[in-house]
Amino acid sequence: MHEAIPSRTALRVALRRAAHQMKDAKPLAFDDPLAVRILGKEFQEELKRTPDSVKRPFSAGLRAFMVARARLAEDTLAAGVRRLGVRQYLVLGAGLDTFACRNAYSDVRVFEVDHPATQAWKMEMLAGAGIVPPESARFVAVDFERAASGLEPQALRERLREAGFDASVPTVTAWLGVVPYLTLEAFRATTALLGGFARGSEVVFDYSQPRAVLGWQEQWMLDSMASRVAQAGEPFQLFFTPEELAAELQRAGMRVVEDLDSAALTARYFAGRTDGLLVRGKTARMCVAGSQEAGPQVAGSQEAGVRD
Repeated sequence: MHEAIPSRTALRVALRRAAHQMKDAKPLAFDDPLAVRILGKEFQEELKRTPDSVKRPFSAGLRAFMVARARLAEDTLAAGVRRLGVRQYLVLGAGLDTFACRNAYSDVRVFEVDHPATQAWKMEMLAGAGIVPPESARFVAVDFERAASGLEPQALRERLREAGFDASVPTVTAWLGVVPYLTLEAFRATTALLGGFARGSEVVFDYSQPRAVLGWQEQWMLDSMASRVAQAGEPFQLFFTPEELAAELQRAGMRVVEDLDSAALTARYFAGRTDGLLVRGKTARMCVAGSQEAGPQVAGSQEAGVRD
């Protein structure tokens, strides 16, 4: 992204999370009472134009994926708090994520990391919506692509430490909508950092499969989306097969706990729905990873106050 411009993809993600609150049938797969509010009046008309799942199934499929990945991250946090004593939630590339302002865990601190321009924009959006972040929230402005590329190699680690982050405390990290935009160097530097967190820590992230493993229709859709995000200054750069990803995580001292395709995400979060909302295609997958010694993940249901 450009130095002084907030992330356009962060806005698109926020619009889709908000659209789920307004357009999709109840019960919601992901209940976020702040998702619409944080967007303010400026984007209300755009939200109203969001097509429903029947008229635009592939657009709805993308929305479903963004809903599922946010839900998986917070379910992983809920399970970690309950079973492993997790006391920190790290959100890398937070965009307009609202969990820090909905955090129901009095002893869990939330650390949001994002590009300075995007974070400044978010502060303006929160203020305009009258949403006041709680004391448990810490906002850490870092361009972690630049940091991981070697231009500022210790920036992320040092700024987290300055904000009070403790790598010896079990932590769940949400790293959503970021990996496809990184270089391999940046991915490896970030996973090396995450792999050094306390035993019991986990990271939840999405990744994209290479074009070559997709059918012709998904190749066309990937090419179309890649063109749009490149024009916005945020091109796709990084792709993995599940086997390649597992090898990269092992390199960082981590292991795959879960690797979920569209069918698994739909079965978990959208089973029994009659509104056509489901995750489609093979391109995007979700991974939950932990330390080599980590125990098996138990998928929790969305608990009160835990709903991004």
